[in-house]
Amino acid sequence: MMSRQGLWLTTTLCVVTLGAWQVASVTGQDGSSAKSKAGAASKKPASKSSTTGKKGAATKGSSENPFPKRVPSAGLEGGIGWLNTSGEITLKDLRGKIVLLDFWTYCCINCMHILPDLTYLEKKYPNELVVIGIHSGKFDNEKDSENIRRAILRYEIEHPVINDANMALWRKFNINTWPSFALIDPEGNYCGALSGEGNRDNLDLVISRVIAYHKSKGTLDETPVRFDLESSKSMATPLRFPGKIYADGAGKRLFISDSNHNRIVVTDLEGQLQYVIGSGAIGSQDGAYDVAQFDHPQGMDLSGDVLYVADTENHLIRAVDLKQRQVKTLAGTGKQSRQFVQGGRPLQTALASPWDVKKVGEKLFIAMAGSHQIWVLNGTESVRVYAGSGREDIQNGSLSRAMFAQPSGITTDGEYLFVVDSEGSAVRKMSTTTTGQVNTLVGTYDLPQGRCLFEFGDMDGIGSQARLQHPLGIVHHKGKLYVADTYNHKIKVVDIAQRSSKTFLGTPQPGVKNASVEFSEPAGLSIAGDQLFIADTNNHRVRVYDLRKEELSTLELTGLTPPKATTSEDAPPSDLKATPVAEQTVMAGNPLRFQVELAIPQGFKLNELAPVTYRLKADGAQSVIAAEHLDQRDEATVSANTASIQLPLAAKSGSGRFELSLTYSYCRDGKGGVCKFKTAAWTIPVTLAAKSDQREISLQVE
Repeated sequence: MMSRQGLWLTTTLCVVTLGAWQVASVTGQDGSSAKSKAGAASKKPASKSSTTGKKGAATKGSSENPFPKRVPSAGLEGGIGWLNTSGEITLKDLRGKIVLLDFWTYCCINCMHILPDLTYLEKKYPNELVVIGIHSGKFDNEKDSENIRRAILRYEIEHPVINDANMALWRKFNINTWPSFALIDPEGNYCGALSGEGNRDNLDLVISRVIAYHKSKGTLDETPVRFDLESSKSMATPLRFPGKIYADGAGKRLFISDSNHNRIVVTDLEGQLQYVIGSGAIGSQDGAYDVAQFDHPQGMDLSGDVLYVADTENHLIRAVDLKQRQVKTLAGTGKQSRQFVQGGRPLQTALASPWDVKKVGEKLFIAMAGSHQIWVLNGTESVRVYAGSGREDIQNGSLSRAMFAQPSGITTDGEYLFVVDSEGSAVRKMSTTTTGQVNTLVGTYDLPQGRCLFEFGDMDGIGSQARLQHPLGIVHHKGKLYVADTYNHKIKVVDIAQRSSKTFLGTPQPGVKNASVEFSEPAGLSIAGDQLFIADTNNHRVRVYDLRKEELSTLELTGLTPPKATTSEDAPPSDLKATPVAEQTVMAGNPLRFQVELAIPQGFKLNELAPVTYRLKADGAQSVIAAEHLDQRDEATVSANTASIQLPLAAKSGSGRFELSLTYSYCRDGKGGVCKFKTAAWTIPVTLAAKSDQREISLQVE
């Protein structure tokens, strides 16, 4: 994890006590934590440390408050914008919920590592817990709300996020490390803070204790809440945040890591689809192309008929046999390594977010972003650390003592490896043999107290005078390095001999126009012949620059579609109990109408920004409603808190038994923010009769 104060930190674990949570004032005095941009600690995998506090605290009865020294919490005001929700949220809106604040910045690999833990907790406690992301950005590029919005989509985050661009909330809650958590109880009191990754069990324990206490006290509100997510506003695209790219000039093929579609797309060099590797479902299954699974794959390299893949969020190295059309796991256990290890047998050694790969002879070099090292895979014999101490910084030296900072791209000229260290905004160089030094070609190095991690910018120059901003991609070509200077939205060229860095393509601001040289956080590069292929990640496209003609174009992909969705949207909860309704005999010849009176608590209004939706299912054989109107999520008409549903009849007589489920949301001002939602269901037998006076079915939400 990384601190803005320049201190080396380790994660504090609290598995059996609650006392290790840091309880401190949250008065919001300026400068209480974030003292300076100059200086940061290396992020380190979570390690066990001693805990403090009274023994046995975790086993006390639920009637006792696990945080007796809690203090009134500071509010959530101070950010410059809210994302993943339709409006601003206050702690008053969240009264009755446990609130977990996640302080993060989207460049940070440790912040990425805790996202699965947050998802686990959100699913385990859907009605008791609300997670709020506090995005306190490190890089200048990360302070822009639109860039954060894209990161939310890329990381598939499903909770509200505040853009804390001015670090106001960071200071208010006395935070000094990414990632950090702050816990607020259902009465709006601040309980404590915890830093680092690897704390899922700790958080789970504490949240369960707080739930038990406040449930017994009657201060827990278990009404479900819903937020208007950015994902609901985004359009499906053939590619989804493509991370890396590999151009095979000899085979006239292009391999694209379609990262957020969890697959590898293979086209010819003109963009015509050849085939897709992977089903699109998240997983780690080996096998044929149509059943194999990946989890946000990144870097690739081709050797003969084998495509090597850094399967980043599976923490695996995969091999694709292009002749046999099979995917096989080469290294990793499928679990993230959280300890400093030197290596071992490939399938018995845990890895940490491998981001890129490069084959040199019989060795496969791996940019291991999660452990800030370069690793090497030697066939089936071993996978081990090749370079890097594991501490995060930009420090030159021997292979074992040098320090890297989230290496995310790797290339070679056959004799040397060249690496982009994204968190240190630097380009590194080392030999492909086990001797020699790690040196820095471009960017700062060997500064005290981790200051290299905060020396970034957009400046052409020589050696340590040049500045990049979180570069992710690199490719060697004819004595030069082309670098995807990701957060500067540029491609830069580095002359190896002169150690010079110069802007090659792009503008300082992100853009999407085809007619101009614009990118949005490009992350992958590859060259075939005279063509430079660019994974224009946030624009969901591939661009091609002709080095000879000096012309830029967008690769037109033909034949490629997004993978099919694997889950049903807006399905009612599986444990929802339908209320039985007496048989309804309605007049034949008219549409079947339902009038549902909605229950809106005092002090709330129906959410104007969200539709009231319904689903009608038939229970057994029926002849009243045509099949095309059944089991489909549709929108009801609403007036004065009454939802109206009208369905055409399939026959002039007959009967059927139906289950109607209806979902709506409400909030304090009716305009979004924190919106509680309710789903109700009824089982309704319906008979059509020519002589009935009933023209509609009236229902009421309890």
